[in-house]
Amino acid sequence: MEKKEELKIKHIISSLEGLQYGSVIITVHDGEITQVDTTEKKRFPIVKGRPMKAR
Repeated sequence: MEKKEELKIKHIISSLEGLQYGSVIITVHDGEITQVDTTEKKRFPIVKGRPMKAR
């Protein structure tokens, strides 16, 4: 495997390893990986019974 391709694969694996919630989108053009987008979601629990502040 070519060095550039190895770097792309390592980047994708690294993106997946650090992700708890979200997605990794791999864009391919003419059979070659051209872009990797990572979207991470952070989830915060809703605390019930807590009064809301007036705006």
